[in-house]
Amino acid sequence: MRSFAFLGVGAAALLLQSNLYRVLDVMTVLMALLLLVVGIAMDLRHLVSGRSPAPGRARILASFRPDFSLPAAVVLGHSLLVSLAHVHVARPMPALVLPLILFMGVHEYSLARGASVAFALGYATDVLGIAPVGLYTFTYVATFVLSRAAGVRLAAQTLWMQVLLVGAFTLLQSTMVLVLLAIFGHDAWVPRSLYPLALPHAIATASIAPIGFRIAQAIHAATTTTTGADGGVGGSR
Repeated sequence: MRSFAFLGVGAAALLLQSNLYRVLDVMTVLMALLLLVVGIAMDLRHLVSGRSPAPGRARILASFRPDFSLPAAVVLGHSLLVSLAHVHVARPMPALVLPLILFMGVHEYSLARGASVAFALGYATDVLGIAPVGLYTFTYVATFVLSRAAGVRLAAQTLWMQVLLVGAFTLLQSTMVLVLLAIFGHDAWVPRSLYPLALPHAIATASIAPIGFRIAQAIHAATTTTTGADGGVGGSR
């Protein structure tokens, strides 16, 4: 049940990701600024509606989670660089499924379950994109295995550690993609033209890490009573 839930959310994320570039292409500074205002408002609403907000202004500010305002700030920064500074920067295209895969890895889901979900989502990414079939299938499975072996479950509990973790593993996954394209690809210019995209891609993916981890945690909590001890957090591996 839990695996199907991750697959369903991952499939929806891939469909959203395949059309996200259309939104980023028409994004202006004013639209990005409005998006940031909406993101801050949503984060403040979640803070105010918390069950037991900490007393004191400093404690409340420390409890603020920029779940929605963080990716909006990345979009605004890109718009400012392109529109006002006239700096050529690649679009901040995130990999929406990577936080889901990394959540399963750092929370030590069973190898069979996590690798199967990563395999399916990677294969779907290959089919929907223009990458050679098997490229993202392999790198997503490898990313899951490496994140599971890293054993950073406790460190991934805080928001900024989630951001750093997802950013680091996104760079690692992008490096694997470039290396595989350089070794097995037919066109030598492809990896050279793609490597400038790695850093904006990692920043964008890291910015949506808190949302991705929150969704993954909700899936885990909703399916805990039905999965029992078949793996994952709180169950035997």
